[in-house]
Amino acid sequence: MSAATQDASAVKLSVKEKIAYSFTDMAGNLLYVTISSYIMYFYTNVFHIPAAGALGAGTILLVARFADAISAVVWGSIVDHTNTKWGQSRPWFLWLCVPFAITVWIAFTAPSLPDGAPKFWYALITYILAAGAVYTGIQTPITAILPNLTSDPTERNNANSFRMAGGQIGSFITSSFTIPLVGWFGVQFGGGDKTGFMIVTAIWGIVAIILLLFSFKNLNERNYHPELNKPIPLKDSLKAAKGNWPWIILVVAFVIYWVAQSTRNGVSTYYAQYVLNNRDLVSIFNGVQVLGLLGTIAMPIIANKTKNKTLTMIIGLVIGGLGQALMPLAGHNVPLLVTFWTIGVFGAAIAIGMPFGMLADTVDYGEWKTGIHAAGFLTAVGSAFCIQVGSGFGAFLPLEIMGAAGYDATKDVQSQAAQDAISFCFIWLPVIVYIIVAVIMSFYRKFEKMEPQIKAELAARHEAQLKAESENA
Repeated sequence: MSAATQDASAVKLSVKEKIAYSFTDMAGNLLYVTISSYIMYFYTNVFHIPAAGALGAGTILLVARFADAISAVVWGSIVDHTNTKWGQSRPWFLWLCVPFAITVWIAFTAPSLPDGAPKFWYALITYILAAGAVYTGIQTPITAILPNLTSDPTERNNANSFRMAGGQIGSFITSSFTIPLVGWFGVQFGGGDKTGFMIVTAIWGIVAIILLLFSFKNLNERNYHPELNKPIPLKDSLKAAKGNWPWIILVVAFVIYWVAQSTRNGVSTYYAQYVLNNRDLVSIFNGVQVLGLLGTIAMPIIANKTKNKTLTMIIGLVIGGLGQALMPLAGHNVPLLVTFWTIGVFGAAIAIGMPFGMLADTVDYGEWKTGIHAAGFLTAVGSAFCIQVGSGFGAFLPLEIMGAAGYDATKDVQSQAAQDAISFCFIWLPVIVYIIVAVIMSFYRKFEKMEPQIKAELAARHEAQLKAESENA
């Protein structure tokens, strides 16, 4: 075996590299979770856009997500065509860190515009820029870089675990401190939540820039060989997806999964404020998300011990669904609510983390089947596309359900029907989604069993290709 292939397949990533990889998702979640958790509330209660209707917040989030989904396909092709001295995915952390921070900040501004179409179009355009065009440009290389860091399956699981841990920390920071800081800055500088959101998103943006620059400096794409990984036309990227059944299964399951993830994040503020009558409790709910680190730590342990990533994800879905289903039993008992919510968070952390690592294996499957290494395209659609489409429906569905039940953002107290709708969206909609995803993922296992054979044959194929390139040089 050639040195290049051997080094790529056998490399053990340093702790510093794993930390650098974790910082990519920490930065991404610091800003993206701010959007996914609070943009619905910002639109309805700060920018005063109706929850439902043709010009409502639900329409904005659904339409924008489909625009974002298209950008995911585009970004996948862009990454596949990137060829620099820094690598294929890594340079985008440098190029997009500042635009990412700026566009999220703009999305959380509330200029004095007339109600109706002006506010609708401002929100739609700024949301597409922040959560779609630029975030997708960050999210795509975060996932696409993993196959290029190492081919070792255990190291991939471990690196993905670090990434998920970083994402959990980023999520914890924004989930725990955004609302309290928004309130505090709004009082200190005047202007209420409007001013508070602008200041807080500016702070998170600066932190995200620093984290992404550290990641850019310290990651190394050892598995990227420009002489083998030539720029891939989009039609060839599509060939790598055609007949790639493990990838198709993962995409369908992950799109549906993100309906639950987005709903849990987005509706938590409404649930705390209108059902539990204490908006500050959302900081407790979201702060508990940091305990998802336990699930993130458990994820590679379970996967490496059982040698069964499919089962690991299904275990996470079962635990997550159990935690959600127990919450109604707690009533308004905060300690019990937090306990059951923590169980759900633990399971969700396992379930959400697995697909990001599994995508690297579907890239291998596509290359093994077609000879095309379309890491950018396959991981962009498998991660950013799924997040965007699933999150779109995860925002649209609860807002439409709440709107149909009579939710009115101008009222401090909601009707019982509106409260019931909020409770259904926050608790039971995720449970339904988890069941559907578990059924879909049960079909993945047969392809997972093929991975040792695929990796061995690809390593031999790469060795022969590199040898031929060396002889022709």
